[in-house]
Amino acid sequence: MPYRLAYHPEVRAKDVPAINQNLRERISKAIETRLTTEPQRYGEPLRRTLKGYWKLRVGDYRVVFKIVNDEMWIYGIIHRRDVYDKIIRRLSS
Repeated sequence: MPYRLAYHPEVRAKDVPAINQNLRERISKAIETRLTTEPQRYGEPLRRTLKGYWKLRVGDYRVVFKIVNDEMWIYGIIHRRDVYDKIIRRLSS
């Protein structure tokens, strides 16, 4: 069952422009091939304050997402050193 993709507004406004073109294409391909088909197989569940959310690792970047029925909500595509702080702030606002 393919999932429909939905993005947090800050993903397109802040996250994607900060990534270089080659890596952007690699992340896009990973989202389209892995997350839309089998997110539980390729993703890893997050714990503690982010329980219920998942991450997909693509190089040094993390795609943080949540599965809601037949939709895939992507909340961030952020470098691994900053991802958890930024995601927690993004979700709390």
